[in-house]
Amino acid sequence: MGVTPSPVGRPTRGTTGVNRLRRVDRWIARHPVLRRAEDPFVVDLGFGASAVTPTELHARITRVRADATVLGLEIDPERVTRAREQAAGVAGLDFALGGFEVPTPRGRRPVIIRAMNVLRQYDEADVADAWARMCGRLAHGGILVEGTCDEIGRVVTWVEVGADAVPRTLTVSLRLAALEDPAILAERLPKALIHRNVPGERVHDYVAALQREWHRAAAVAPFGPVHRWRTAVESLAAEGWPVHGRSRWRLGEVGVDWSAVAPA
Repeated sequence: MGVTPSPVGRPTRGTTGVNRLRRVDRWIARHPVLRRAEDPFVVDLGFGASAVTPTELHARITRVRADATVLGLEIDPERVTRAREQAAGVAGLDFALGGFEVPTPRGRRPVIIRAMNVLRQYDEADVADAWARMCGRLAHGGILVEGTCDEIGRVVTWVEVGADAVPRTLTVSLRLAALEDPAILAERLPKALIHRNVPGERVHDYVAALQREWHRAAAVAPFGPVHRWRTAVESLAAEGWPVHGRSRWRLGEVGVDWSAVAPA
């Protein structure tokens, strides 16, 4: 009998919490890749110390795809066991031991892999290999959603990476109600960018431009933070930044082409 390979990766801190990933969940639920998938199978890689985030992801995507299924993967066997106990009885949700190799039942290929707060403990040089490993397990046309957030999910950033392991977009999502300065996102940039927020790098220019336009939009602050945010992002677009996701700007979210923020 063969020996089961060890999961690829390192244990995360396991920090998790209710609604921590709600912003990225809702983005995934609206994504055409999920909505058009023949098999809406999603993997939540490195879900942490409890079943809460994969359970919430499952609940949110099944509102738009009732046939969607979610597999939570962790490299810590105790976390897998605990999650199975916590989510027992939830149809379409399961948990297994696994890492960047993304093992799935019968080799089933996910249309989306979500890996949030997984690469923070790695070196920037490790990112490309991790992306390639995960993307190599995607279904044709699938995507990897990789990023990070603060402890309560009010500052979230993620990269959409295609099945070819080529990054496409960076998305930022901030809670506007108490936002003082959008530059706070710099603390939660994905590993591929967080050390690049220095003069001479594109992502530094982008963060600075968003910060500048937010402060310029202070004149419309009496109309509320949503109006102020939309004004700031519209100014970015007018400057030529390739921003998108207009329908979600009201949520404090904005996407930008990867080419505009990619490491120099």
